[in-house]
Amino acid sequence: MAGIKALISLSFGGAIGLMFLMLGCALPIYNQYWPLFVLFFYILSPIPYCIARRLVDDTDAMSNACKELAIFLTTGIVVSAFGLPIVFARARLIEWGACALVLTGNTVIFATILGFFLVFGSNDDFSWQQW
Repeated sequence: MAGIKALISLSFGGAIGLMFLMLGCALPIYNQYWPLFVLFFYILSPIPYCIARRLVDDTDAMSNACKELAIFLTTGIVVSAFGLPIVFARARLIEWGACALVLTGNTVIFATILGFFLVFGSNDDFSWQQW
């Protein structure tokens, strides 16, 4: 039952994050849809870690290069997702208020993705691999 509660709360967090992103795009005072490009970063961010997790055996207690490279690539994707709205706002493609809404949405979405891997990432009886 705890897994279902976690899944519901993670879904709620994802919906709240996407709501902030949509508000940054669709409010009549902003009305620019350039910030939707951060959706690509939301999709790309878990991919390196998932690939490294499939390739690496977790029995080794020491960290390995494959997992560290995946964390490095994920960090680069997350930083790019936070940098893109700032670049758009500096180039005057979007307003600063829209940038703030998108950055808030980024924070919520990436916290939700991190929470997903923390809750369902272990290899116990209730893991994300069964989904």
